[in-house]
Amino acid sequence: MNTPYPLTAIVGMDDLRLALLLNAVSPAVGGVLIRGEKGTAKSTAVRALASVLPDVPVVAGCRFSCDPAAPDPRCPDGPHEIEAGTTRPTRMVELPVGASEDRVVGALDIERALAEGVKAFEPGLLADAHRGILYVDEVNLLHDHVIDLLLDAAAMGASHVEREGVSVRHAARFLLVGTMNPEEGELRPQLLDRFGLTVEVAASREPDERVEVVRRRLAYDDDPAGFAARWADDEAALRARVVAARALLPSVRLGDTALRQIAAICAAFEVDGMRADIVMARTATALAAWAGRDEVRTEDVRQAALLALPHRRRRAPFDAPGLDEDKLDRILDEFAADEPEQPEGEDDGPEPEPDGPGDGGPEGGPDDGGPEGGPDGGPGGQPPADPGPQGPAGDGREQPEQPQVPEQPGSPEASEPASSGNGAAAAEQAAVGAADPFKTRRLDVPGIGEGADGRRSRARTAHGRTTGARHPQGALGKLHLSATLRAAAPHQRARGRRGPGLVVRRDDLREAVREGREGNLVLFVVDASGSMAARQRMSVIKGAVLSLLLDAYQRRDKVGLITFRGSGAELALPPTSSVEAGAARLQTLPTGGRTPLSEGLLKAHEVLRVEKMRDAARRPLLVVVTDGRATGGRQPLERSARAARLLAADGVASVVVDCETGPVRLGLAAELARDLHGTAVTLDELRADSVTALVRDVRGTRTPAPSPSPSLTGGRAGHTMRTAPHSPTHTTRNQATRRVA
Repeated sequence: MNTPYPLTAIVGMDDLRLALLLNAVSPAVGGVLIRGEKGTAKSTAVRALASVLPDVPVVAGCRFSCDPAAPDPRCPDGPHEIEAGTTRPTRMVELPVGASEDRVVGALDIERALAEGVKAFEPGLLADAHRGILYVDEVNLLHDHVIDLLLDAAAMGASHVEREGVSVRHAARFLLVGTMNPEEGELRPQLLDRFGLTVEVAASREPDERVEVVRRRLAYDDDPAGFAARWADDEAALRARVVAARALLPSVRLGDTALRQIAAICAAFEVDGMRADIVMARTATALAAWAGRDEVRTEDVRQAALLALPHRRRRAPFDAPGLDEDKLDRILDEFAADEPEQPEGEDDGPEPEPDGPGDGGPEGGPDDGGPEGGPDGGPGGQPPADPGPQGPAGDGREQPEQPQVPEQPGSPEASEPASSGNGAAAAEQAAVGAADPFKTRRLDVPGIGEGADGRRSRARTAHGRTTGARHPQGALGKLHLSATLRAAAPHQRARGRRGPGLVVRRDDLREAVREGREGNLVLFVVDASGSMAARQRMSVIKGAVLSLLLDAYQRRDKVGLITFRGSGAELALPPTSSVEAGAARLQTLPTGGRTPLSEGLLKAHEVLRVEKMRDAARRPLLVVVTDGRATGGRQPLERSARAARLLAADGVASVVVDCETGPVRLGLAAELARDLHGTAVTLDELRADSVTALVRDVRGTRTPAPSPSPSLTGGRAGHTMRTAPHSPTHTTRNQATRRVA
């Protein structure tokens, strides 16, 4: 067995170690979510925690780790007699990102259950983690239904497995720890709320601290056992302190003043529900026990708020978690007026070390309060500052209104700023903020896919409504009971059936085919040229794209962002699950120059080709945000049409968001949508609450053959309206081309 890196040897990371140890003292706190960039010792700290936890007494031979002093009366391996039992070290069970539902909760042998009436249950990871630690690395990449399963078990302290009327229940109480890199995508708010505490970690920027990190890491790599032995005394002291805090916890008093402070803080920061209040109360109590005190104080409430509220506070879409500490202090002062002062000379018990456990260890680090060590590197112990609101124009100053050039009828270049005689792009204009986001209509990819679970397009998934039955493909999934019985019924006499039981063979088993929703790859291609540069217009367009990004976040999509302006196109955001990164890139998007629409479409074709090789099951949805104009080079409109037809030949489902405004409109966006075999929608029709908006299915194709023009379905049942120009004055692409010539 590999020797784990000692928890007390990790440099810095005070908040992280404190959060982990508070959960060790009181598992009722609800676990820890650790957020941070890669290489910051997140995993190292979690794996090191198990070695400082006390051994666990268990019933010998019980697969579910029952306590011999109080065995679970409903244990599948029971009933157990009260006995001395045995002890084993606290387990740390890792949940892989790709774990199936059966691997998490356990699996029932349906064949034996039907044929023999036997509940043959194979325990899953939740049973292995009972009375230990369940560690989920990259928890934000888990399927949502798996996260729901483990969070429900953590909340109820038990796991239930139901398969076609056969039910098994077992205890599942564990310390839940999840780690994630926010760059790879966020958790849903309701899932964030189920983690008791959250901690932000970041790598230290101090050279001396980083030197200490490297020194300890190299010493551990050279001799793991010897390195751990040098920290054994500190580890034993920390373990003893955990045991003492657990013993003291039931006698800690949470007074009315502390409760009022907790309630006032949660109300002031506008957190949803009551879970935050409960978690803060439990955390403050555990903090007092960890400090060796029998009563909760203001400093305990403050620290509990810093750990329990940042991921729960009500915030605008895509804001980073955080907490205003000045506001927190004002609330605590207001509600602490009647708190009795500590009598002089009163013994306050052991105070927690400012730099966490293990200070002044044998490695000779600077009181362990500087660099953070461990196999993954590590951040300093300083909590990140609240990023605060982001200014709409980058520097927070109001930008002067840009003069608008009058639009000439039929000229694709009419709205672009004037350029020099040699055709050079106009000067880059400062980025403007996005307008307020709004709820958008759902845009679907046609057909039935088989991608990752999500909330956008129809797909065959492990969850959803049952639509049919089939022979199992690999391990049996969800049993289709009626189809299995129909398959077995004709063979009962030939199989020698004599009693009431049903003779079932493996060939009779049928699994359910289910249809749910999948997440897609939503690739945005945004026109950032001079024709979009009017300040108010670009702000509205950014607001529309931000709304679509928010919709993609809620539907669990991956997103990518391509912008085109000047002489080419740029992949501003490679496809990622971090919709927040897309919103950040959008806010700083500059505008100006010509409109190389064809380059933007060709860049999209290349990106989608590469992504298909990486993940063929995730179907793409192309969203082109433009007015359809194309300038620069020879025959720009014709080149754009050829690029669009190339995407259509690959079966890419597309929608064009028509940004054209003004009394005279060319209708070029609708022409582009036809070339893409997609759908054109105006900004107004994109709104879910718009009177003119219609529920749309993007009618793409999965074959190179041309498909009919997409349609918009609405009004009376079965009534279809064909895509049409959305302007009072419509000019065809051919007319526009002749005028450009």
